[in-house]
Amino acid sequence: MSSQTSNPVTSPISLAVMCYLIWGFVPLFYIPIHHFGGGAIEIIAHRSLWALIWAGGLVFMTRQWPEVFAAFKSAHLRTMLAVTSLLIAGNWGVYVWAVTNGHTIETSLGYYLNPLLNMAAGAVLFKERLDNWGKGAIALAAVGVVIQALAIGHVPWIALFLAATFGSYGILRKQLVIPALAGLFVECAYLFLPALIYLIWFEGTGQGHFFVPSQAFWFVLTGPVTVLPLVLFAYVARRLPLSTMGFIQFIGPTSTLVIGLFQGETFTLLRGISFAFIWLGALVFAFGAWRRLKAIKPLEA
Repeated sequence: MSSQTSNPVTSPISLAVMCYLIWGFVPLFYIPIHHFGGGAIEIIAHRSLWALIWAGGLVFMTRQWPEVFAAFKSAHLRTMLAVTSLLIAGNWGVYVWAVTNGHTIETSLGYYLNPLLNMAAGAVLFKERLDNWGKGAIALAAVGVVIQALAIGHVPWIALFLAATFGSYGILRKQLVIPALAGLFVECAYLFLPALIYLIWFEGTGQGHFFVPSQAFWFVLTGPVTVLPLVLFAYVARRLPLSTMGFIQFIGPTSTLVIGLFQGETFTLLRGISFAFIWLGALVFAFGAWRRLKAIKPLEA
């Protein structure tokens, strides 16, 4: 029996669930910063700075510096990780701005779109097979997302941007042969210098909020909140089919949706109908997965 099977706590599926739970509740870490005056750019700059420090500490502890140096020496890895760093920086920026400006529910729409993109990419790019249950689940969730977009009353640019950038990030990271943590460190390294220059200028002009202990705490916390789920994501993305990742990812936007509701954002009947379709799709997918597992067990025996 493999270690992944014998230890369910550290199995790829369990780690994927943990990853998306963290992402789902990330707005709770940015809202306090917004309340004491921190803007989206300041948050992103601190996030890039502290993420590099935390990622560097983990690289040191796990002795992955050879992998980091190999990534910088490889022209292919160096270029691809530069691209993924830009994708994740853009995703961070729009997401932070949205959750601190009353658009949390729309960000949840973006991350409902992303699993559909993952499932479609898995079938088209990696020839991952989807049975009828999986196809039905995608269709139901797609209807739900379209209805929710109509409920907003305008083209959901925030949602579309978040889905496109993070979906592309996941597809590219799945294909790169580099340990999750080493790859993340390289990505953070690309963002570090621009972030540091901005923060020095911002604090120097008296606009920053870091040199107040109670405020600095929240900025420093953006490091582990950023690094942990990205490491988990990069780890499980290379060990699970994109279709499975797409299903598990529904955890994240659902958690974000709940936060948006508690913030008092508008939730109409049409939006409620859209979520009914999305969760019906999730149940169909889960039922299909249960049937496949039931069919496999007699063969293993």
